[in-house]
Amino acid sequence: MAVEMVIMGTGTSVGVPVPGCRCDVCLSEHPRNQRTRTGVLVRAPEGEFVIDTGPELRLQLIRSRANQIHAAVMTHGHADHVMGLDDLRIFGFRLNAAIPIYCEENVEEHLRQTFAYAFVDPAKAAHRFAIPQLRFERIAPGRPFSLLGLDVLPLRVKHGNLSILGYRIGDTAFCTDVSTIPAETREQLRGLKTLVLSALRHEPHPTHLHIAEALRLIRQLQPETTYLTHMSHDLDYDQLLAELPEGVYPAWDGLQLCINVNG
Repeated sequence: MAVEMVIMGTGTSVGVPVPGCRCDVCLSEHPRNQRTRTGVLVRAPEGEFVIDTGPELRLQLIRSRANQIHAAVMTHGHADHVMGLDDLRIFGFRLNAAIPIYCEENVEEHLRQTFAYAFVDPAKAAHRFAIPQLRFERIAPGRPFSLLGLDVLPLRVKHGNLSILGYRIGDTAFCTDVSTIPAETREQLRGLKTLVLSALRHEPHPTHLHIAEALRLIRQLQPETTYLTHMSHDLDYDQLLAELPEGVYPAWDGLQLCINVNG
């Protein structure tokens, strides 16, 4: 069974171009140097869902020609991964049902605080359309869950000192904002056809993989193909493509991947 994953955004927390920056990448007219905040659309057998809800979610969904988002799956609670949550409002309104948000407890707590208006009594709202309909589904690393006809496996990864989640679906895994991957998770990443992995820049960073670290990890995991995401304006698409080894490529906004799922 074939499933499509669209890499809707490949940029860092400030995106690329960076406001006010005049570096060559930020001034570049190359479309693959235009990077919105990181996020993924999955076209599953029974509907569509997103991984993370970044600030440009509405525009990303329009560009990806999404039809109806039935759920959101969260990696962690940082602003560049959650601030488009309200853009799910239209989908809950159409379904007349709450959109499930799959996340860990600490992410739920953060979202309830950040989007407090979304969790008040609907009777107190000026209009029912003013409040997104959302509900939470608790997930945990290493415990697969079923979503829209797919088995989704949450993966424990580290983002500096913060424990966050990546996800494996069939022969494809999406791991963003990674600084290290624990040994038990590396075993869960064996046998991949496609790995989408963050790589911020060439220089080391305390909470993100840099290019050399990402390549070392890729050599250990040995996926057939890897696409790098969550890239800063330090990385020019063409220059990076020329530097990377065979089987490793910079991702770009709108990249479409085919996921093979058993069954």
